Amino acid sequence: MKPEAAITPPWRIGVDIGGTFTDMALIDASGSLRVFKSPSTPADPAKGVVNVLEVAAAALGVAVGDLLRQCRLFVHGSTIATNTILERKGVSVGMLVTEGFRDFLEIRRGLRADQWDHRAPFPPVLVPRYLRRPVRGRLDRDGSEESPLNTDDVRDAVRFFEAEGVESIAVCLMNAYVDPVHERQVAEVVSAEWSGRWLSLSSEINPVVGEYERGSTTVMNAYIAPKVVGYLERLEQQLQAAGLQQSILLVQSNGGVVSAQEAAARPVNLALSGPAAGVGALNLYRTLTGIDDLVAMEIGGTSCDVTLMAGGDVPVSDALEIDGYHLATPAVDIHTVGAGGGTLAGVDGGGMLRVGPEGAGADPGPAAYGLGNDRPTATDAHLVLGRLRPGPMAGGAVTLDEARAARAIEDHVARPLGLSVEQAAIGILRLLEQNLLHAVERLSVERGYDPKRFTLVAAGGAGPMHGVAVARALGCERVFVPVQAGAFCALGMLWSDVRLDSLRVMDGDLDAITADEVAEGFGPLLDTAARALEREGFTAAEAEVQRVFDLRYKGQQWSLRTVVPESGETLDRSSIRQAFEADHERRFGHIQPDGKLLITALRAVATGRIERQAPKGMAERSDGGKPVPQDHRRAFVDAATGWADVPVHASDSLLPGHRLTGPAIIEAPTTTVLVGAGDELSVDDHGNYLINIAVGGAA
Repeated sequence: MKPEAAITPPWRIGVDIGGTFTDMALIDASGSLRVFKSPSTPADPAKGVVNVLEVAAAALGVAVGDLLRQCRLFVHGSTIATNTILERKGVSVGMLVTEGFRDFLEIRRGLRADQWDHRAPFPPVLVPRYLRRPVRGRLDRDGSEESPLNTDDVRDAVRFFEAEGVESIAVCLMNAYVDPVHERQVAEVVSAEWSGRWLSLSSEINPVVGEYERGSTTVMNAYIAPKVVGYLERLEQQLQAAGLQQSILLVQSNGGVVSAQEAAARPVNLALSGPAAGVGALNLYRTLTGIDDLVAMEIGGTSCDVTLMAGGDVPVSDALEIDGYHLATPAVDIHTVGAGGGTLAGVDGGGMLRVGPEGAGADPGPAAYGLGNDRPTATDAHLVLGRLRPGPMAGGAVTLDEARAARAIEDHVARPLGLSVEQAAIGILRLLEQNLLHAVERLSVERGYDPKRFTLVAAGGAGPMHGVAVARALGCERVFVPVQAGAFCALGMLWSDVRLDSLRVMDGDLDAITADEVAEGFGPLLDTAARALEREGFTAAEAEVQRVFDLRYKGQQWSLRTVVPESGETLDRSSIRQAFEADHERRFGHIQPDGKLLITALRAVATGRIERQAPKGMAERSDGGKPVPQDHRRAFVDAATGWADVPVHASDSLLPGHRLTGPAIIEAPTTTVLVGAGDELSVDDHGNYLINIAVGGAA
């Protein structure tokens, strides 16, 4: 492999483990940005990290040890927590609950995603009933003690857990969110009586109202902790032994990063690690484009993650659901669907074409890879339609075989439906793009946002192939395609800040509560935030702490987050109400002008700003002439245009200032971009593409 140009130390590295590829982004002291890819290794994710470092080191002409020694910042996003949940590979958990509340975990909320489907089973309870042990003792809703904790019950339960081989214990006692005194007493007894390491207290994991959500989150933390923390400890030790001089940082579900030591206390907060780094990527693209309203559609090999930024902010909520399990942990509002380059297509028992959600994964991958899968995927459809170039891709990691792709489509879709291979491939992509359209509408239209005002960010290895078609269907006027689209999350990690969320339940009337009561409520949260940021290496001057109210109308079930304006010692109720009502009207289409507003919780969002290294622009610029394609390829463009002799441009031949009109194909190191007929593409100073969608173009 020919070494790339030299890089200037120190540098920063972000590594994202995806379902198909492990991506690495590196930015050096001069602002030079490099991206590398290596196939993921689901059986051993740490091996995927080491492999991509070896690929990068070979390309840069340095040793892996030198690459790590001169790294100032190493940020990692891993699917280890998510995969442990999805694959049900967590450890045996024992649970301590208040007497009389043994079954709340199994009763759930009684709500179903599809209210008409009463037969679909709920996911299995992670703690079987015989391992859910009741203990006597009770706190009232105001935190007063109705009856003391019976420590003998705790000791008996611990001995039972030891005999049953329990590896992790979860504790969720009634009203512990008000006062953790009983749970702390439990922790003292468990520490003295139990030989195990893993103990999760609901009052520490997330002290929210609602026994089910609090208990479910605590159990999930206990269930995944040994696997996740063990992986992080091994990876960090391995990297430090190889030369890394500091702790690695982990992407959390809230879009921020924390040290591995901080993450180990609440590994459930890593459930969206990886996709949540899209927040950092959107912050970067917002800076480069000056556009505050962005909706990202990151399509990889197995799935599509949609993230929306409105006015420069990405919403965060406590309503995370993974495979049917409800987690009350701060998480970026991301909607994920099984629609990627490796999404499998076929014909169901009713003779209908179906695409997804099942995917071919990294191994064996699309049929065109020739690695053992003979079923067609979206990648195979693009290949037979001429949109992808046959031969090596992803730096030679895999090879695309057009004949294999055509054979898979013929056998599994075309022949069963009585179609030609071409018609079947077109059908596969049309159905996939309909699924993508609905995914974007889920976070835009269903949240009260008009997608027409947003610029669609087409990211991921497969995103730029579908960006124009989905944007046109949504009514978006522009598509932004990062030149390094295939490393969206890895890049985002380099533009993410340390973030820590803390919460305290409060029951109050906004119009009746005093400024002193609010200050007293926020006091412990602000102290906790300051100490956490100090542990992460930030002084008080470097830290930012945002105060947030959870508000709802009286009689309403769900609360909305509302930022408290910084106004000294005063409490600006008018501004708070105005902000709440603006959000409420956008989401639900109405407000109660004189409705009573209740405070349900206080939050502190602590942010430690990590110093940025801005990417440098391209030195060479267009002289005003039109870009010259490297060749032409017969490809299917869209339903209106059909097949055409499409110009194919190499991304490194497109310079800032270049403009072209579609149809066109652009081949970049980590992705391929399809420009629709009549669409106009321009290249910015960093080599990224902004596509203006032609009015009245083909959907």
